[in-house]
Amino acid sequence: MWRGVERRVKRRFSISAPQMSVRPHIAWYLRWSMLVPFVLAAIGLAWWAYDNGLELAGFHRNQAEQELSKLHDQVAKLAEANAQLSDKVTQFEREIQIEQASNQATSEQLKSMADENVHLQEDLVFFQNLTAASGKEGELGVHRLTLERDIMPGEFHLRMLLVQSGQRAKIFSGYYQLVATVVENGQSSTHVFPRNESENSLFKLSFRYYRRIEQSIQLPPDAQLESVQVRVFEQGATEPKVRQSVSLS
Repeated sequence: MWRGVERRVKRRFSISAPQMSVRPHIAWYLRWSMLVPFVLAAIGLAWWAYDNGLELAGFHRNQAEQELSKLHDQVAKLAEANAQLSDKVTQFEREIQIEQASNQATSEQLKSMADENVHLQEDLVFFQNLTAASGKEGELGVHRLTLERDIMPGEFHLRMLLVQSGQRAKIFSGYYQLVATVVENGQSSTHVFPRNESENSLFKLSFRYYRRIEQSIQLPPDAQLESVQVRVFEQGATEPKVRQSVSLS
């Protein structure tokens, strides 16, 4: 064993031992500081070669950047102009809607006035004929009695003209009553209007020569209306002075 150790010591420290080189120690940050300039120079050279290659190919960076800047400005101006045009279009649409609504309202007013004119002409002819006709003094009659469906289900609208003949007729005071005959679930029944005392004021009458009446009545939606009878009562009377029936037109 001792001989083996002695051989290894002789081999390491004798003349035939391997040579040993001594190198100076350089810190890593010094090594990197020496490499960085070369790396930067290589990057700059590559960028210069790339830029020159683009220019040789017909692409000029400065001009492209200027054109791009101009395009951005144009896009911004177009966006602003588009927003202004959009606001103007919205304003014009509102004005058109207001004008259309005004035209529609005017058209409806003209139609209403035309209808009213027709009614007035009919009233004129009617009263001319009524004046020429003979009748007892104070005689009461129901004229132009019509019955139509209204907008709501089960709602009906009645129109009539009460006329009292004679040039020296007294004021007629009283009220009128509407009796609707309907069919519900296969059975016939009647509905009387006014239905309660709170509605009595809507059916009172006080006139000398004539009175135009328009009255709406509400029935069950599933009821089938057959006819409505108008009954006109004089103040204090229990029997109607006039009765007249009308069917749905």
